[in-house]
Amino acid sequence: MRQKRLPSLSGYGVTWSANKRIAIVALVTTALLVLAATAAWFTGRSEHHDDSNTPSQASGSSLSEAAPKPSAGSGSVPKPPQIAEPVAFAKAAAQMLWSYDTRDTSRDQQLAGMRAWMTKETEYNDWASVSGQVPDPLLWSRMADQDQRATATVTEGHYPGAFKQALAEDPSAITEAYVYVVTVNGKQQIEWKKGGGGAEERAVTLAVQCRPNHDCTLAAIAPSVTQ
Repeated sequence: MRQKRLPSLSGYGVTWSANKRIAIVALVTTALLVLAATAAWFTGRSEHHDDSNTPSQASGSSLSEAAPKPSAGSGSVPKPPQIAEPVAFAKAAAQMLWSYDTRDTSRDQQLAGMRAWMTKETEYNDWASVSGQVPDPLLWSRMADQDQRATATVTEGHYPGAFKQALAEDPSAITEAYVYVVTVNGKQQIEWKKGGGGAEERAVTLAVQCRPNHDCTLAAIAPSVTQ
């Protein structure tokens, strides 16, 4: 029987919190010339807007998503690299998001490790879009029973066309928040005990913050992939 595995990080159905959605939309519409295509990356599905703050919206999130335990460590999750270039950082972030090992990393450790990659600027930090990619505690436990783990290979990363067009039309617009939109493509190799496994193509659109003279950080995962 095919074992359950970590869902695709580009399509887990996560809706963004109202405050974070507003912040990202404001960034995109103000700094990037109100491009409809770009705004769509960060608004999520509009039908979920009204109930985005209700407990039922949290996609199974728990207290560990809101505040990973500081003492939990990060298991096999790598530390964020010291990279100041948006595409290079986004590629490293995607590889981190597509990799996990339930044999030596608890769900809390996975969340704590991912949290370390996030920007500390709360107005641009959409932790819900990132933590929502981790399966709920029951599914993570079942994955651990099967020693499930995944590694990732990144094939390329690039700025989507609409984002490049917006920057070309107004290069100074990015200087308010220095949040860049990057799409990354790659492959995820999944394995579990008794020789089970498989591989899948992966793609994700990320918002990364790279202020001058600072290392980049992760701001959010877009609800859909834009090439």
